[in-house]
Amino acid sequence: MDIRFQCQPGCTACCEVKGYVYLTEQDLERAAAFAGLTAQEFERKYVYRTRHLLRLRKPRDRNCEFLGAGVCTIHPAKPTQCRVFPFWPEMVEDRREWKRAGKFCPGIGQGPLVQIGTALEKSSEMKKAYPSMY
Repeated sequence: MDIRFQCQPGCTACCEVKGYVYLTEQDLERAAAFAGLTAQEFERKYVYRTRHLLRLRKPRDRNCEFLGAGVCTIHPAKPTQCRVFPFWPEMVEDRREWKRAGKFCPGIGQGPLVQIGTALEKSSEMKKAYPSMY
């Protein structure tokens, strides 16, 4: 499979796809510190906790609280799910899913060839971070 990806400047297309942003405990702590809040304060304000997963609360008018005008306002501390995109297992392991993601992500198909080992290593971060999803 020919895997090419290079994030495009100013692109937030991946943030505008319908869905949820999941967090690890480490993601929560990192984002809280970046926002100048304790983990408890950040969770109370921005996080919904289920029995097995944490996810960012979704504002009524957009997909993510931290999506500003074409920019992620917590970019240096963004969750694993966001940081690893588009190297999610379901996309790296299935050519059709990779091509489907390329319809909304202008970075897919751009830039240098990504070695399959590198892509699989990045996708394994998702499996480790969110084992109940994989």
